[in-house]
Amino acid sequence: MSDSQNTQTESMINRRITQVAWITVGLVAVYVVVMASGWLPSAKVIATQALDSQSSTNVETTRLHEQINPKDGYNLSVSYGDLGPQLLASGVINYDAFAAIYQNAGSPLSAEQIEILKNGSDHEIVINAQNSYYLLNFFWAVGLANRNVILTEGPMVQNSDGKVENFASTGGWSLATKPITDLYSSMDLIPLTEKQQKLVEEVAQGVYRPCCDNPTHFPDCNHGMAMLGILELMASQGATADQMFEAAKYINAYWFPQQTLETALYLNATQHVDFAAADPRVIVGKSMSSASGAKMVHADLQSRGLLQQAPGQGGSCAN
Repeated sequence: MSDSQNTQTESMINRRITQVAWITVGLVAVYVVVMASGWLPSAKVIATQALDSQSSTNVETTRLHEQINPKDGYNLSVSYGDLGPQLLASGVINYDAFAAIYQNAGSPLSAEQIEILKNGSDHEIVINAQNSYYLLNFFWAVGLANRNVILTEGPMVQNSDGKVENFASTGGWSLATKPITDLYSSMDLIPLTEKQQKLVEEVAQGVYRPCCDNPTHFPDCNHGMAMLGILELMASQGATADQMFEAAKYINAYWFPQQTLETALYLNATQHVDFAAADPRVIVGKSMSSASGAKMVHADLQSRGLLQQAPGQGGSCAN
């Protein structure tokens, strides 16, 4: 290339560099003006908005969690009576083994809980975050041992292939002093009138739990068996179907806080209905409280970016 051509090329390059420089300066100037005039949000504003959004979501989650797990608990408006002493005397509950479960979990039985087991109690039962695990195991024993046609003629027998002890709610009960086959539906702990029995069957068929797709009428896990025991007790003490469904709504919420929080978020997002005001038959029904229903709710919230974590997790189908 000649000197003349080199000179021309350098001149063109310099002019191009100058043009780019002026364009860059212009863009910077425009950006400064825009920022100064407030036309575009600054990084600080964007960050603040994101934090505010997260804070708002956290506030809403806290509000809903306080609805599903009320701080003062939920009063079932029924009392234990002498269920505890009967369970101990019959060998359905081995006291030492039962107490060890809570001792090993770092939450020893309280004086009140020991009293309920050993001497019974006429105090009304209030379920809360602190005693929900105790009530789960206590009423698991009640539901397992109480004589009822739901256990002797219902899905448990129909689906057992002659071995009713093979379900999680039967074979999984490890706190007895006798074989499960000797204890299963063996005691008249909670005698029911014909009307009360029909009521228990009606409600039990409509109350599901997120750990499986079976209703309480097929109590093949601890939650189902415990719910059956509670429904039997409530019916025996004069509760109506509405009261039993409402109680089941909150009992499930204490036993399955994460899944219930998701249900509350789903109702709030899709129907603008608060958990406290929601129809309990819908809340505990198959569409929301079964394993498949909870999965649907979870997937919907995930697609909306609304998944939140509850402070506690639901228990497993074991002691």
